Amino acid sequence: MSDYKKVEIEFILRSSPNMLYSFLTEPSGLSEWFCDDVNIKDGVYSFVWNHDSEQQAKLLGSKENVYAKFRWLDEPEDTYFEFRIELDDITGETALIITDFCEPDDEDETILTWNKSMQNLHRVIGS
Repeated sequence: MSDYKKVEIEFILRSSPNMLYSFLTEPSGLSEWFCDDVNIKDGVYSFVWNHDSEQQAKLLGSKENVYAKFRWLDEPEDTYFEFRIELDDITGETALIITDFCEPDDEDETILTWNKSMQNLHRVIGS
C-alpha cells in the first residue's frame, strides 16, 4: 500500500443524478468543469489542461447515475479518484462524494483543488 492519504469530500448540488453523471463521465461534460479537453480510447481518459499538460486515467468501474472510479496511470495502483452520487430520498438533495488520494503533506492543496473544481461544476450546471 502506498503512503498516500485518502481524502473524502462531499458537495451538495442542485442537479439530478442523471445530469450530474454525464458531467462526471462524458468528455463534453468533463471538459466544461474539470479540464480543458478529454479524449477516451480503450477505457483510458486523456485529460488535457492549459492545452499542453496531459494526464491519463483508466476508468476502473462505473454504474450509471451512481459512481465513476478512475486511477491515474502515473500514480500508485492502490490509489484512485472516485465520483459517487447519492440522492437523499427525504430532502431530495443530490450529494457528490469525491474520494481522492494524495501525499500526506498535500491534503490541503488537494481539498482546495477539488473545491475550485466544484465551483466550476456549480457554475456549469447552474446550481
